[in-house]
Amino acid sequence: MRSGTHRRDTPGDRGIAPASAGIRNAVPISTPHRNPVPLPPDDHRPSGDAPVSDDAVTDALPSGRSAAGQPPHAGDGSPDRPSGHASPAEDRPPGPEGKPLPVWRNIHRLVWRTIVKSWDDGIVGWAAQAAFWQALSLPPLLLGVLGSVGYLAGWFGPDTVNVISDRIISFADRTFSASVVDDLIKPTVDNVLGRGRVGVISVGFLLSLWAGSSAVSCFVASIVRAHDQHEVRNPVWQRIFALLLYVVFLAVAVPLLPLVALGPDYLRQIVPDSWDPIVSQLIAFGYFPFVAVLMLLVLTTLYHLALPNPLPWHRLVGGAIVAGVFFWIASYILRIYLAQIVRAGYSYGALATPIAFLLFAFFLGFAIVIGAEFNAALQSMWPAKPTMTVQVREWVTTQTAEVTEQLKTLPERLSSGPISRRRRADDEQDADDPADHRPD
Repeated sequence: MRSGTHRRDTPGDRGIAPASAGIRNAVPISTPHRNPVPLPPDDHRPSGDAPVSDDAVTDALPSGRSAAGQPPHAGDGSPDRPSGHASPAEDRPPGPEGKPLPVWRNIHRLVWRTIVKSWDDGIVGWAAQAAFWQALSLPPLLLGVLGSVGYLAGWFGPDTVNVISDRIISFADRTFSASVVDDLIKPTVDNVLGRGRVGVISVGFLLSLWAGSSAVSCFVASIVRAHDQHEVRNPVWQRIFALLLYVVFLAVAVPLLPLVALGPDYLRQIVPDSWDPIVSQLIAFGYFPFVAVLMLLVLTTLYHLALPNPLPWHRLVGGAIVAGVFFWIASYILRIYLAQIVRAGYSYGALATPIAFLLFAFFLGFAIVIGAEFNAALQSMWPAKPTMTVQVREWVTTQTAEVTEQLKTLPERLSSGPISRRRRADDEQDADDPADHRPD
């Protein structure tokens, strides 16, 4: 509609929506790479009567998330991280960028994270399962170890067998009834320790390999799950690995068992007189610290070998100390509890000893699992650099993947085109001169 006064048509009068309205009403593109951006200032808008083109608006608008006033990866996915996953900055605990967290001010967070992670991973179930397999493997294991000690007793002196036998019988007297000790335990120990028993060793070790390796497998599985590496190792290989680890444990336990069982007093007696008094003083003051360090070394080795991507050795000592202290406190409280029950006259009959042993085995498994959870929490708050073994393994994996990809594309690179028959010259000439083929 025209009036007397000449009025310039606007884009809206011509049926063309203004560019600003189109941009404001447009549906945002929900892709990981593009987000709607606000309009530019007025001084950036193109002036004139012609409709604003999309290219002009695109050229005038600032680009990037920072220009749009949005932080990177705010609320939507990104090309590198899928939607719903936190960024690496969110995974890290709060602290100055690029600086480690203060240790003493975050001890409570470390303890709380260990407790929460342990409960989420089912520490009670793992400890109970390991306790069951320990109880099932102990009788054949003791028979196999005692049968092996009969061959190795001569290395530690002529009275080694008698000392070990007396220690076992005295422990059995405090645990079992007199009839059980006299009729069953004492004849069995004397018969097994008197000389090496190949049959006892073979049968006992075969039974203990099945049950004992299952207990070690529980420990390995709980340690791997604590560090979120349970999907790295093949389950079949993990079971075989637990069996091999149990065999190594038995090989180390057989020669060390007499040293632990004899005690410092008997070791000082078998030391030659020419070594006194230095060696005797070392045994008197260093025996129990040596046993404690040996146990910490065994636990640290277990934590290190159980992981497919192991942490440095020194980063696993903390969990071994936590496990040792926890088991010592738990066993001390359990001994007080059992002593109070015996003093009060409550008796469970023949089930008293298995129940007590199951409780000790449960607390042992609980201590090992909570030590692994402590190491995992420590690693999450203060990450350690990957070990040389992990770096070499990653490099080998990368090189293997590259070679595999090249081998996959080798048939395509060596393949030729379709086989075609070359036409002879006379055939080509006949095809070019169709007049020769006309009928007369």
